[in-house]
Amino acid sequence: MSRAADARATKLTYADAGVNLGEKDTFTESLESIMRRTHGPRVIRNPGGFAGLFRLDYNQKLFARNYKDPVLVACTDGCGTKVKLAGQVGKYDTIGIDLVAMNVNDMAVQGAEPLFFLDYIAVGKVESRMLTDIVKGVAEGCRQAGCALIGGETAEMPDVYDAGPPPEFDLAGFAVGVVELERAVDPERVEAGDLVLGLTSSGVHSNGYSLVRKVVSSAGLDLKKVYDELLPPTASRGRRGGARQGRKSSTPPPAAPTLGEVLLTPTRIYAGTITKLLRQYKVKKVVSGMAHITGSGMCGNLERALHKKVDAVIDRASWPMPPLFAFLQKHGGIDTEEMYRVFNMGIGYTLIVRPTFAESVKERLEKLGETVHVIGKVVKGKGEVRWS
Repeated sequence: MSRAADARATKLTYADAGVNLGEKDTFTESLESIMRRTHGPRVIRNPGGFAGLFRLDYNQKLFARNYKDPVLVACTDGCGTKVKLAGQVGKYDTIGIDLVAMNVNDMAVQGAEPLFFLDYIAVGKVESRMLTDIVKGVAEGCRQAGCALIGGETAEMPDVYDAGPPPEFDLAGFAVGVVELERAVDPERVEAGDLVLGLTSSGVHSNGYSLVRKVVSSAGLDLKKVYDELLPPTASRGRRGGARQGRKSSTPPPAAPTLGEVLLTPTRIYAGTITKLLRQYKVKKVVSGMAHITGSGMCGNLERALHKKVDAVIDRASWPMPPLFAFLQKHGGIDTEEMYRVFNMGIGYTLIVRPTFAESVKERLEKLGETVHVIGKVVKGKGEVRWS
């Protein structure tokens, strides 16, 4: 190597390699106010710390819930290839909600209350606006779930992720919660005669997006286009000029969502609702099992809530299938069984409840904002989920 070449080599910086430490530090410092919106008295301030601090004993009451035998529950998950769709659409303010949901909804299945959350964001290049939108979504998800965002990490890895456009990135989340050991959900409690309640989903949620993106690309669908097939019937008729005329309103109707916006609808967070529901039954164990309907659909997830001597028999006709799933099936030419194997098909969370309490549980869930359907029953069997 010549002296000139050697001199040039010694002048290389981290920024020359694609990592801008100054930009990353500025972004990290800007997040304090966003995170603090999710904090309660359990979170201990730790400026400059290398980890978040969370108090286990507040006002002499463990977790402020007076647990007798508390057990910590931990989850980790990501958003799958939905992050690629967010990059294609250029919308990043909801994907953080998905990240929280995928973790705390799994935690809720154990009967646990979410306590705190941390996120990991990997990018090819630090883009403050994009990253701030992502973290705002994470904070909103934590607010909905009732947990604190106490830390996170942003990794700039230009040799792993393309800076774009569209920018490549990945997300991972980590949640910790608590449950009273005696009240932790146990599949052995499920009995023949129990009923299965289904809570409606907000859309595809965060599973099956490799197939979703394949449908979009193969069918030549435009993510920026509004498709009448995805609109409620009255809205579709209105767009075609056939809606019934009435008194004019001074408030313009909301703009119809594009396909990309529909597909980026964030995963519904059930954890807050489930926590509140279980608190209302402090003595009776009316909920015998729960399942978060994610990858592998209803069968693959509800089976995990059963023991080997019972089956869950589910009636597909007991809830309306959202238009989005019919749209994907039509444009992708997807077999019906494959649709139910991959997607939630309109039910994002299930509860197995004692039959005598099913109606009261349903009413309480509806008062908490959920749309609930009785979708099946438990019978003697082999630990399987089958369709009626």
